[in-house]
Amino acid sequence: MNEPATVPTALLVMEEARRADVYPPEVLAGLGRLVHWQGPPLTRQELDADPDVLRDVDLLLTGWGAPVLDGALLSHAPRLRAVLVAAGSVRHLTTPAFWERDIPIVSAAAANAVPVAEFTLAHVLLGLKQAHHIAREVAHNRRFPTDPDVPGAYRSRVGLLGLGHIGRLVAAHLARFDVEVLAADPVASSDTAERAGVRLVSIDELFAACHVVSLHAPLLPETRGSIGARLLGSMRPGATLINTARGALIDESAATEVLRARPDLTAVLDVTHPEPPAPDSPLFTLPNVVLTPHLAGAMGTERHRLGQLVLDEVDRLTRNRPLRHAIDPAHAASLA
Repeated sequence: MNEPATVPTALLVMEEARRADVYPPEVLAGLGRLVHWQGPPLTRQELDADPDVLRDVDLLLTGWGAPVLDGALLSHAPRLRAVLVAAGSVRHLTTPAFWERDIPIVSAAAANAVPVAEFTLAHVLLGLKQAHHIAREVAHNRRFPTDPDVPGAYRSRVGLLGLGHIGRLVAAHLARFDVEVLAADPVASSDTAERAGVRLVSIDELFAACHVVSLHAPLLPETRGSIGARLLGSMRPGATLINTARGALIDESAATEVLRARPDLTAVLDVTHPEPPAPDSPLFTLPNVVLTPHLAGAMGTERHRLGQLVLDEVDRLTRNRPLRHAIDPAHAASLA
């Protein structure tokens, strides 16, 4: 028998607005068969008002609006043996005090990667057809172009900046098409690239050689504002830039100038910095910017996947099986 002698006690703490999407009734019912609930779900603010509710908690389940796992909070949770986050990033809620406790933390980044990769694939294919660019020309000229020159999805090049969860999943989608996929990632090994079916290149070659470049890098001090005038200005005629990662990767001021000077380029921006952009931001009015409000990540019922991943991991915990989505502390700082 692999099952423990006692049922773990769990508490769900996250914002109320998206709770039902992330933890729908069927996921809560499944969790209820595996854990004893400490009490009803709480928000972070409710937990702050009564942190002693954590005293008997073994498993902390959360999502958007998660509490920060600092020393003060952890001092109220002596029995805590795992944190399971039904969201992508855990960087904003982990602290040195948390890592010192050697408590495993699960991220649902793999589940959130699914819709992001699907959104990216759609815009890659649109970019290879230059759909946004040609639609602008049609609206401006009020006529259809004659036999427009587009790269299409045949022997064209797609560039991925970053080979994390999402970058690798996008590469897997692109493997079905007759395109060459290049990638730039300073921490990706040649084995990782080979398994992903991509060719590692420098970031300079990525931007200069590809018909579409999609950003999937984490936001780190060294990547903040790294996509600026030099890289954007080097892009091929009619190229498309897609950003579903972090808005601050792009130097907005530099990007604005390049996009003004290069109406042939298209920037598909699902993330910005700040988010949303300032009301007077040129991103709202530049004709070659496709601006969407963070639609790529899990929305609506897509969020069920995140809760389902947490449920599956709780099931593994209760059966003393290895977790599949626990964050390696050694790599936590480099994750998105």
